[in-house]
Amino acid sequence: MSKNNVGTITQVTGAVVDVHFEGDLPNILNALETDNGGNRLVLEVAQHLGESTVRTIAMDTTDGLVRGHEVTDTGEPISVPVGPETLGRIVNVIGEPVDERGPVNTKMRFPIHRAAPEFIEQSTETEILATGIKVVDLLAPYVKGGKIGLFGGAGVGKTVLIMELINNIAKGHGGYSVFAGVGERTREGNDLYHEMIESGVIDLEGDNSKAALCYGQMNEPPGARARVALSGLSMAEYFRDEEGQDVLFFVDNIFRFTQAGSEVS
Repeated sequence: MSKNNVGTITQVTGAVVDVHFEGDLPNILNALETDNGGNRLVLEVAQHLGESTVRTIAMDTTDGLVRGHEVTDTGEPISVPVGPETLGRIVNVIGEPVDERGPVNTKMRFPIHRAAPEFIEQSTETEILATGIKVVDLLAPYVKGGKIGLFGGAGVGKTVLIMELINNIAKGHGGYSVFAGVGERTREGNDLYHEMIESGVIDLEGDNSKAALCYGQMNEPPGARARVALSGLSMAEYFRDEEGQDVLFFVDNIFRFTQAGSEVS
């Protein structure tokens, strides 16, 4: 598999782009890059079609792409910046900052497709996570290392509960939270960001932020919405694996994540 292998676009169908390569085909899940009107467009290989062609899913709008356009194989999956520098920042599916506060300069990047930890690396003890919210700890305690789903209609306070959890984990445990916004309304994402600033979870002035945000909103193409949860997960895995921290990882909304998968299928 040679890096910087160059191919050409043969077909664009919405968020799906077919690319022809003369030499070696890029591996499935590799990231390809092209220039679309001055913007970096990342394509993820989904399928080998035979006849030296791969089918890819675009992580941004394909408006303006033309047949014959050159595409470069990066030789590796999409990667995102990870580390304490991501705290207090908002990045998109490919790790680019979208909060207009300059670049995210991290020492490490993680690929979004990584092997799960071995069973021997996982904790065997069942331990309760004390959230500090009495009704939760009494009636539906959260297990460390477990998964929790919050179900409720519009405006009943799911996001309020998330905010409280992030706040309590930050103050009670010194832990970090990573929030992946999948297919949210832009207004909701904006409101959450400003609520975090007001509550002190995100500190714009100093280095005391306790949460990192990764957004792929409703206006993004389905490719981005189907991968942004993995980008957020990679950011959370850094704190777990490299720093040994307890991390709360939120995906809002998991239905829109599965919906995006249906759209690109």
